[in-house]
Amino acid sequence: MARSVGLMRGAAFNLLGAAVPALLAVLTVPLVVGYLGQEDYGLLMLVTSIMGYFAMIDINVTAASTKFVAQHHAQGAQRQMHQTVAFGLLIYVGIGLVGAAALWTFATPLATEVFKISPARQLDAVRALQWAALGFLVGQIQVYLQSLPGALARYDLAGSVEAGFGTLLPLLTVGLLMLGGGLVELIWLRIALGCVQALGVLSWLVGRMKLRWARPDAATRRGMLSFSAFAFLSRFAALSYSHGDKLIIGAVVGAGPLTLFAVPAMLVNRVMALLFRLAAVLFPHAAQLAAQDRMAELQAAYFSAARYLCFLNGATALLLAVLAPAILTVWMGPGFAASGATILALMALAQWSDSLTHVPSLVNDGLGHPRVTGLFALARALLGLGLIAVGVAQAGIAGAAWAHLAASLLMGAAFVAFVHGRSLPFPLRRWLTEATLRPALALLPGAALG
Repeated sequence: MARSVGLMRGAAFNLLGAAVPALLAVLTVPLVVGYLGQEDYGLLMLVTSIMGYFAMIDINVTAASTKFVAQHHAQGAQRQMHQTVAFGLLIYVGIGLVGAAALWTFATPLATEVFKISPARQLDAVRALQWAALGFLVGQIQVYLQSLPGALARYDLAGSVEAGFGTLLPLLTVGLLMLGGGLVELIWLRIALGCVQALGVLSWLVGRMKLRWARPDAATRRGMLSFSAFAFLSRFAALSYSHGDKLIIGAVVGAGPLTLFAVPAMLVNRVMALLFRLAAVLFPHAAQLAAQDRMAELQAAYFSAARYLCFLNGATALLLAVLAPAILTVWMGPGFAASGATILALMALAQWSDSLTHVPSLVNDGLGHPRVTGLFALARALLGLGLIAVGVAQAGIAGAAWAHLAASLLMGAAFVAFVHGRSLPFPLRRWLTEATLRPALALLPGAALG
């Protein structure tokens, strides 16, 4: 019972760490779009998406570090834990430097040749991408360090830090725009906050958790790189898919229509990502329980988490889909709602379908099977991007939303059918009845009323 309460407490802190920042980010979008204008907001989305694509050189050592830090911490192997952290930090400094150099090099051709950006805005787009190179380096280090408190089961710290800096970013963004700042100044702000956050977490790890530098031995390097090689497929696929739709829209129909897609999609992603935070604690938890051979506890946690999250994600998605016109009318205005309501509804349903794979994939990775998750994620990204390219060409931004939904349904069903009874030692029939059918039946009255 105490362990269950501890897991729920960690999940709550993990959720709260993103809840307030997400709410503020959503509430400030109309102000940001109003001050920047539709084209410049589209440019900001392009810059962040391009940064996301350069992050594909990250081989996902974060996942390996989280697993092995949690495992070594559960076993009391302090030296191995220190070696794991040291090796991960070295990897992310190297990734940051390589990505920053590449982003700086390709800034001009990306802004002037690849994307449809008006000549008057190309210079600022180039400058924003060049500064984003430094932001990429800082971001890689900050994201890695931020992952470590969670691996040590200190979600209270991780959530508090994320909530604090996540709250500052939208508030300072609006303040900067009110003072006359623009696209480039927003990149400067993100760099500054990333530096402060990274230094704060590093100070805590050294001072309070007594983490020390330890030269990683061959076994540590081999184990982390082996796990990361397959976990990288999941990261590569996720980054490709989450940013690819925006890049395809920007290249085919331009930055202006991209805003009409990106804003509803961002709302759905922000809201649904909050519920994913509840599930994310299962990854290190599964690694800890597997290391201690407590599989009965893991199975109980697995089905309980899958059932409740299916219901919560489904209720949230249905609410967003049914109220899409009203939400966008109040939030962005009636003109925006006319173009974005369909996008919001379709993306919400696609995210619900995606959410059914969250618990299986997290526990699958915690048990040490990232190869299965990675290969399915890669196949899903390839299928999804292909469908999006066809959808945008045929039906514009609405085609992209329909493609998201189709890819989610097809690949989600294939993934859960494959892993149960194979890499996951849990029966598929029980997952279908307990984790899917029962929550779906509970949602039917509300869905029908909506």
